[in-house]
Amino acid sequence: MKKKFENVLELTTREEYDNAMSYVMQLINEATANGALSDPEADNEYIREIGRVGHLCAVYEDTKIEFKNIKVRQKSPLIRNIEDEMYSRNIKQKELAAMLGINEPALSQIMGGKRSVSMRTAKRLHKYLNIDAKVLIEYA
Repeated sequence: MKKKFENVLELTTREEYDNAMSYVMQLINEATANGALSDPEADNEYIREIGRVGHLCAVYEDTKIEFKNIKVRQKSPLIRNIEDEMYSRNIKQKELAAMLGINEPALSQIMGGKRSVSMRTAKRLHKYLNIDAKVLIEYA
């Protein structure tokens, strides 16, 4: 598999986004054809590459695309920072909840914007994920 967008940290134009989405669809088709997606627990180069480029596309969609006739609630910078750190460190929500000393439903509510972040949890987010203190103060 020849990887594309290897040195790209952010998609900045619609053309880059469209090319990345086309690449993701190509990878999905290849992976499906050769059985790389048949095991839901699998971890292979296709799954990692689809996740990496898919994340670039998702960030572009969140920040650059305006969807008409669809209500899209923007995520706070705090939640985006947490998600980015979870993605880059390959941490699952269950693992993060354990690191923060809270239960999974509480973390789910925080990530969904339905629950605020306590001071204790904010301190742990800063300590374990290195979330910027200014972002924590403003959006927690």
